[in-house]
Amino acid sequence: MSDQHQGVAPPYLRTVRSFVRRAGRMTPGQQSAMETLWPRYGVEVGPGVLDFVTLFGSAAPVVVEIGFGMGQSLLTLARQNPQNNYLGIEVHRPGVGALLAGLAEHQLTNVRVIMADAKEILEAHIASGTLAALLLFFPDPWPKVRHQKRRLVQPDFVNLLASKLSDGGYFHMATDWENYAQQMLEVASNCQSLDNAAGVGQFTPRPDSRPVTKFERRGQKLGHGVWDLLFVKQP
Repeated sequence: MSDQHQGVAPPYLRTVRSFVRRAGRMTPGQQSAMETLWPRYGVEVGPGVLDFVTLFGSAAPVVVEIGFGMGQSLLTLARQNPQNNYLGIEVHRPGVGALLAGLAEHQLTNVRVIMADAKEILEAHIASGTLAALLLFFPDPWPKVRHQKRRLVQPDFVNLLASKLSDGGYFHMATDWENYAQQMLEVASNCQSLDNAAGVGQFTPRPDSRPVTKFERRGQKLGHGVWDLLFVKQP
C-alpha cells in the first residue's frame, strides 16, 4: 500500500540518518572488485575539499549521484556521456562492488566512488558552486509515517545541495512513492535558489536521459507510478 494512504507525514525535519548500514551479502565477483578495483576508482577522503581536476585528471563538468544502489544508472550515464565526470556516493558495499566491476568491464575512466554518508561528504569535502548536476534516484522512501523523518529530502539537505551546484546546474530527483514525490516537490520548491524546470507545482516528464533501472521496472510491475523532478540553480 502506498504511503500516501497511511496518514499525513510529520514536518520534514531531518534529525537522523536517512539510511541504515546493512552489510549485505557480497558475491565473489563484488568482493573481488572491491579488493582489486577500489584503488583505481575509490576515493579515500582526507581533510579539506576535493580537487576534481586532480581526482579525475580533467576539468570536465562533475555530476554527483547520491545513493547509486547497484550502480546501474551511474554506469549507463558515464558510458553515454564521456564528456562528463561522475562521482558516485554510496554506503552499500555490494552495490559499490557491482559498480566497480562494471566500470572495469567497460574500461571507464570518468567515474570515481566514495563510500560514505553523502551529507557529510557534501558538507565538508565539496566546494560550493562546483557541481554541474546532482542526481537522487529512488532514495529509500521510508514509507511508514513514523519513519518519514529519515527521508533524505529535507529543507536543510536541499539547501546544502543547491549551494554546491554551479549556476545553471540542476538537481534531478525520481521516486516511485507518490507521497515522497509530493514532499520532494514542496521542499525543493521552497529552496530560494532553485527553480522548477517544469513550472511551479509541476513534475517533469521522465527524461530520456535517465536510465531505467531494474528497481524501477520492479516498481512498475507492482503498479507504482514514477515521478521525476528537475530543479535548476539560479544565479
